[in-house]
This record gives sequence, C-alpha cells and structure tokens, in this order.
Amino acid sequence: MWWIIGIIAFVLIIILFIISTYNRLVVLRNRVRDQWAQIDVQLKRRFDLIPNVVNTVKGYAKHESETLENVIKARNTFMSASTKEDEIKADGELTNAISKLFALTESYPELKANENFIKLQDELKETENKIASSRQFYNDTVLNYNNKIELFPSNIVAALFHFKSETFFEASSKERENVKVEF
Repeated sequence: MWWIIGIIAFVLIIILFIISTYNRLVVLRNRVRDQWAQIDVQLKRRFDLIPNVVNTVKGYAKHESETLENVIKARNTFMSASTKEDEIKADGELTNAISKLFALTESYPELKANENFIKLQDELKETENKIASSRQFYNDTVLNYNNKIELFPSNIVAALFHFKSETFFEASSKERENVKVEF
C-alpha cells in the first residue's frame, strides 16, 4: 500500500516539475520577445528622426549626397529585413552610416551651430544610447532563457515542448573594426 502512495507522490512531483519548468520557460521566452519589442520601439524612434537629420544636413552639404544616400539606404534595408538576424545585421549598417553622417557634419561649422540640427542630433544620440541599453538588456534576457533551455533537467522539458534558443544581438564584423579617423 505504501509503495502505491510513493509511486503516486513521485508521479505528482514529476508532473509539478514539468508544469513549473514549462511555465518558467514560457515566461523567459516572453521576456525575450518583450525585450526585442523594446529594441524595436527605439529603432522606430531612430527611423523617425533620421529623415529630419538627413534633410537638415542636405541644406548645408549638398555635395555630400553619397553619405546621405547611404544613411537612407541603410534605413530602408533595416525596414525590409524579414528575420531577427537580418535586422541585427541591418542595424549595424545603419549605426555605421549614422556615425559617418555625424563625422561629415564636422566639416560644416554653420550646420553644427544650427539649433534644429543640434536638437535632432541630441535626440538621435539619446536614442542610440537607449538602443545600446536595450540591446544589452535583451542579451541578458536571451542568456537567461538559453541557459534554462540548455541546463539539466529543464532541457528535457524544453526539448519535449520544442523550445528553441534565441539569437544574441551581436556586433557585425564592420562594427568590430577599428574606427579610422581622417582629417
């Protein structure tokens, strides 16, 4: 009789473990999705600011069309990205293009003194800082989620319910290169 109670207790413990582990995995997966959405919010803000910055710079730097076109091209590439990995790659290109745009403005003192441009530049810098912070928090969340999926015994439940690991937000090879400053 005691062995039946023992078996029932063991089965209940296993069921409770599976339920609690499954629920924890769902919570972690949803946190990853939420953090990606937070990055999207900041990227949307950056997308809204970029045309204003480009139009302001156009008025002062008419012959610098290649740099301006690269910013718009990078922005459009990101907007057309269909996967998270494509978005990460396109974001790196856009960040690089924006850096070149701000480097270009150093050649135009009257642009640097323009109040509208200064305000837009400050907003864009603030947005870039928020994006960097969001990326870091996203990567921390992905780390927690991926660890839970890979560590024993929760990896058994993760495999049973087809939880997949998430991709980290990583710098592209271009972003890892040393910055070349030319005068």
